[in-house]
Amino acid sequence: MSVRFHKGFDDQENEVTIPSLEIERGALPTWLSGTLMRNGPARFRLDEGTLNHWFDGLAMLHRFDMADGRVSYTNKFLDTPARRAIQDGRMRYSEFATDPCRSLFKRIAQQFVGSRFGANANVTVGKIAGEFVAQTEVPMPVAFDKETLDTIGVLGYEDRLKGQLTTAHPHYDREQRVAFNYLLKFGVKSSYGIYELPAGSRTRRLVGEADARKPSYMHSFAISAKYAILMEFPLVVNPLRLLLSGRPFIENYRWEPERGTRFSIVDRSTGDVTYAHTDEAWFGFHHVNAVDRGDDVIDLDIIVYPNADIVQHFYLESLLDGPNHNVFPDSELRRFTIDVATGAVTSRTLVDHSADLPRINYAYNTKPYKYVYANGIAERGRSMLPDTIVKYDVESGEVKEWRHDNHFPGEPVFVARPNVDAEDDGVLLNVVLDATTDTSYLLLLDARDLSEIAQARVPQHVPFGFHGTYVRTAPALVGEPGSDADQE
Repeated sequence: MSVRFHKGFDDQENEVTIPSLEIERGALPTWLSGTLMRNGPARFRLDEGTLNHWFDGLAMLHRFDMADGRVSYTNKFLDTPARRAIQDGRMRYSEFATDPCRSLFKRIAQQFVGSRFGANANVTVGKIAGEFVAQTEVPMPVAFDKETLDTIGVLGYEDRLKGQLTTAHPHYDREQRVAFNYLLKFGVKSSYGIYELPAGSRTRRLVGEADARKPSYMHSFAISAKYAILMEFPLVVNPLRLLLSGRPFIENYRWEPERGTRFSIVDRSTGDVTYAHTDEAWFGFHHVNAVDRGDDVIDLDIIVYPNADIVQHFYLESLLDGPNHNVFPDSELRRFTIDVATGAVTSRTLVDHSADLPRINYAYNTKPYKYVYANGIAERGRSMLPDTIVKYDVESGEVKEWRHDNHFPGEPVFVARPNVDAEDDGVLLNVVLDATTDTSYLLLLDARDLSEIAQARVPQHVPFGFHGTYVRTAPALVGEPGSDADQE
């Protein structure tokens, strides 16, 4: 079993601007003109020691500009309170699985004044009210300059909505020109507040509120044409524990499979909330799509795991120093059919193949669709990290795959070819670590068959990141993938 992926978790301190990357193995499509922006952690090792978890690393932005057959590259750390504190030699703010040593009084004070987290927005790239922003699971989006990647600062909202947690995966409805997300507000009676944010605005409007006695850890959610759907996994927390335990954020959550899995369903028009439930316990990070079948039935597709072991899998100590049998947990693409009127839930496997970081042609979000692209596992029971790009056909269950030994790809971002109707006619943009050279490259694949189109080599490694978005130089097409960045 190869363990050569370690370079992907090495710090990258070099901030560079390279006007033209070397193009290998082909040429860029003539129609491809735009920017891929990616986000992810790039520093894990501090003067005080190493951060505990992949999700904890300090945020770095990466920009690949593509035009006239050429690719340029720029990378830059996000300048946040968390990074500035570490540059001063100490860790002052909490991360997902790492927490500075603080007194009980200080923990309580920081919880109530909202300064516990240092805006280390290392998950996604989006756009709010004309500003490009880096986002994470606390509602502190950090604005940056799209051209230089210079940090502007934490973007403030112009409303009174309150909450401690959100998702870094808002959804955008192009027809209504409005984004949807949720805020989790901890308290004696915790709640999930689904809100909408009109394009060009910083004023969020509460749509509906679901109760949450023991809130679930949810990295994303789904929308259909009619509903916003929260799939509440039984990885839950007592809010008092968060306040008093003194442990890092995620270590306060407990896996309680006897709870089963609850779905909170909010009508996007009326704000009415209904609930559905299955006795089966599931966990997942990333929803794929949700489609209404009539007024009261939803098909929700998500990559799921049978438990929450995947969270533990990404602790750096076990990944980098653990035994070789620390393999990637099995996952599958599963469809949950929810009867909104009765609260009944059934489910079935769509594709029985381990993967995560799924993307679709976003023009098909909330609509019937056929194809999913993701980071796959070449060998169940042997691969420690995703090491392939896969294409799933949700109708037939067919799996196509791209792989090279000791090459570790990131999330595939779909870019549609202009003026075509086919769902899969376009390219996939992937940042790949070449562990044989300890460098990375931008990989372009034909989304129809995963054949290689071209590679653009970066003369240093790009640490393993999370999510990206593509922004066209010309006005964005309807349904452009990575729609977070298409808000105005």
